[in-house]
Amino acid sequence: MTTTGPLRPIRSYVLRAGRMTDAQDRALSSLLPRYALTLEQLAAPAQAFARRAPLHLEIGIGNGENLAAMAGRQPQADFIGCEVHRPGLGHVLNLIETRSLGNVRLVAVDVIDVLAALAPQSLDAAYMFFPDPWPKKRHHKRRLLNIELLAALATRIKPNGCFYFATDHAGYGEFAQTAVNLAPGWLNLAGPDARAPRPHQRIVTRFEARARAAGRPICELVAAYSAPT
Repeated sequence: MTTTGPLRPIRSYVLRAGRMTDAQDRALSSLLPRYALTLEQLAAPAQAFARRAPLHLEIGIGNGENLAAMAGRQPQADFIGCEVHRPGLGHVLNLIETRSLGNVRLVAVDVIDVLAALAPQSLDAAYMFFPDPWPKKRHHKRRLLNIELLAALATRIKPNGCFYFATDHAGYGEFAQTAVNLAPGWLNLAGPDARAPRPHQRIVTRFEARARAAGRPICELVAAYSAPT
């Protein structure tokens, strides 16, 4: 999210009602209180997870397929999923419960508020996969990944921690590369104008499969943070 002034925030998302299934609705009622974190709890996530472990943040989890898969594959790490759309939250809550994923917690607020609440250098890694590309030029200011977001993330990620990004929109991929190149302390590990290989952490979700079937190439980006000297 960026702003044009102190009173008028420009949001990177539009809240859509979406279709809520009965199962998702029940999950929100019965499971969200168990797995949700408040902003106050984000300051000390080890208490919420009842252990100290590497901490990962996925920004915009969609329906949570990838978040649940990463958490299942890496039980030694803890995962926070940030998502504002309620059908997606309901879907991932059912995945968490069905798969007994005790290393996942959710926050249903804007990522800017999440980053502000986290302790400095508390994150080992962060992920943003297939955010809304806002393809029209006049809407580029709404794109979630920008220099301001990278600056906020830089204060919360550990030295040499990595940020993983993917999009099926070529223009957004170039936009993201430029943001990383310009953001202090961030390094595109593949090179300033290069794309990264597909990271092993991410599964092929239904969304990505549809993009590939439509012939849209996936733009991958992996950036590491090192405090500017």
